Amino acid sequence: MEYDYVIVGAGSAGCVLANRLSADPGVSVALVEAGGQDDKLEIRMPAGFAKLFKTDYDWNYTTAKQDELSGRELYWPRGRVIGGSSSLNAQMWVRGCARDYDQWEVPGWSYADVLPYFTRAEHRIGSNDGDVYGTGGPLHISELRSPNVTTAAFLRACEELGYQRLRELNGPSNEGYCPTPVTQYRGRRWSSADAYLRPALKRSNLTVVTGVTVERVLFEGRRAVGIEHGGAQLRARREVILAAGAIGSPHLLMRSGVGAAAELREAGVEVVHDLPEVGRNLQDHLASGVYVSCLQPVTLTKAESVGNLLRYLVLRSGMLTTNVGEAVAFLRTSPEEPAPDIELVFAPVPFVEHGLVPATGHGLTVGVVLLQPESRGRITLNGRDPVIDPAYLSAEADVRRLVAGLKAAKQVFTTSAMRPYAGGPMDPYWGPESDEELAQWVRERAETLYHPVGTCRMGVDEGSVVDPSLRVRGVEGLRVADASVMPTLNRGHTHAPAIMIGEKGAELILGGA
Repeated sequence: MEYDYVIVGAGSAGCVLANRLSADPGVSVALVEAGGQDDKLEIRMPAGFAKLFKTDYDWNYTTAKQDELSGRELYWPRGRVIGGSSSLNAQMWVRGCARDYDQWEVPGWSYADVLPYFTRAEHRIGSNDGDVYGTGGPLHISELRSPNVTTAAFLRACEELGYQRLRELNGPSNEGYCPTPVTQYRGRRWSSADAYLRPALKRSNLTVVTGVTVERVLFEGRRAVGIEHGGAQLRARREVILAAGAIGSPHLLMRSGVGAAAELREAGVEVVHDLPEVGRNLQDHLASGVYVSCLQPVTLTKAESVGNLLRYLVLRSGMLTTNVGEAVAFLRTSPEEPAPDIELVFAPVPFVEHGLVPATGHGLTVGVVLLQPESRGRITLNGRDPVIDPAYLSAEADVRRLVAGLKAAKQVFTTSAMRPYAGGPMDPYWGPESDEELAQWVRERAETLYHPVGTCRMGVDEGSVVDPSLRVRGVEGLRVADASVMPTLNRGHTHAPAIMIGEKGAELILGGA
């Protein structure tokens, strides 16, 4: 059981790596995934993603108690299935803006450097004004097939409020509003597994191992030589590549003896290399929102009817092709902000508690997302298990920006465009007005938008976890290639940069960097 490359994690980046590395017939590749196959209808059907939460397809993580969020422990879904979180997400393809990558200040990772890897991945279907997208890549990106009538009203409301209409969302600047481009093909989800892994499965030099939880990376001295699972081993002649995400990759490094030495010893882990920043620098997009009743029965509340299911199965159209977050607006809450610091996400349904709470009536949501949190958390070990502490709102500026974003969301529902649809506050939203009340609403109800990054920070300094070639510092034969290497969050969503990191990471590996 020996391969040239062993990749841990068949998620957004891992599927890219498996495809690109195995394209060389002279190398052998093993892709190891803890979850199973992605053949469930709710994975294929775009509107079904919330049905996968807290199931066997989900790692079902819970954070530590958050002092600034009323002491709550927050639920964090992460994909535990072929395709990873790209099989559970809302399919929104949102790269962010140029400043997101330039601010990393890492050689080879500026916006100009990474843009070719985005376009290499993309197969844009439909509008491509200004050639913003690639058109020859494996990842299908399209408009929604059957957007809700209230989504058009939201877009008109943004125009009424004086926001800039973006012809394409993923250009160098994303300040403005736009329908959401989605990773769908003919009305069905198009995950990283669909785009990259399936076309490669026929290759004899690629082996995919599912249902296997990796316990640790094997080292000989300070060289990674494979992985261990359930007493068995997979050996790597060249490299082990971690693509297990912002929780899984640092967790696996620490379990393998790479991390803050004193903390590893306290957890009973033998130290291979003292690398204190492993697990630190955790960032996530925290989201709040405004919920109002809808005056007309046109929302997604009745989307799961037999008629809609038949329309989806036969025609691949209708309400079940929705990604729920059908349109977005990226805003600056003050002129001092160098780029958007808040995202508004419009959902033609009351999307409460990750969609796990069934809607009791027709309603609308404008979610408010904090794009550039100043708060920093960390992943640590409790014995062998990960402890997730995002330290939400530990920076006061984060509260201020979210309150300003909620005010913008409330304005949307006061426009003439939304007047035919927007009613009064809808439970659990109680209509807070003052800054103090809005801050209280955030602390009581804010949730993750599913975008953790940063826990294996890339940089040029010796304190960083990986260097610009994604090699783990202080050891050999080991890289990390997923969203955990991002020094800061993008002003967008993290599926797109994870794909980009997989593309660029594969090129670095094949080029011997």
